[in-house]
Amino acid sequence: MRKLKNSELNRLSTSAYKSAKKTPITIVLDNIRSLNNIGSVFRTADAFLVEEIILCGITAQPPHKDITKTALGATESVNWRYFNETLEALEYLKHHRKIAIEQTENATMLNNFQPKIEEPIALIFGNEVKGVSQKVIDVCDTVIEIPQYGTKHSLNISVSVGVCLWDVFQKIKARS
Repeated sequence: MRKLKNSELNRLSTSAYKSAKKTPITIVLDNIRSLNNIGSVFRTADAFLVEEIILCGITAQPPHKDITKTALGATESVNWRYFNETLEALEYLKHHRKIAIEQTENATMLNNFQPKIEEPIALIFGNEVKGVSQKVIDVCDTVIEIPQYGTKHSLNISVSVGVCLWDVFQKIKARS
């Protein structure tokens, strides 16, 4: 096997990405503190043609060198916006199914979650220490938990975004 060169990967240009049909997923970042995590989320969102990233509260905004370093140009391709409060963002997303990624009573395990065809969804990811705030969880339609079997209680936010986007993207594509 020969490793492919970047020029052989047939990736979209930034302008082609902007006009491409998007996956009906919006990512909401609820007070993310790590600039590297934010950049990583942009890069992952680009890979799955996410509609938009919404940055809330203390979540930093591009352009910032530490976000840009990790995003590798995805801050130019992926649409994003900022809200002071996550609840404001969720009001803006009133036509989306709001899904917190968190550990709660009666959470749906990710492997059991089935997105509805053509229903826009907002996946909400929380702060690295505190998670998704309870006031945000209170207005969500669903909570999804990523099954974990080791000794740790959580995954890094950028890893959680990757796991969830891959899973939901595959389920959406399989049903469309």
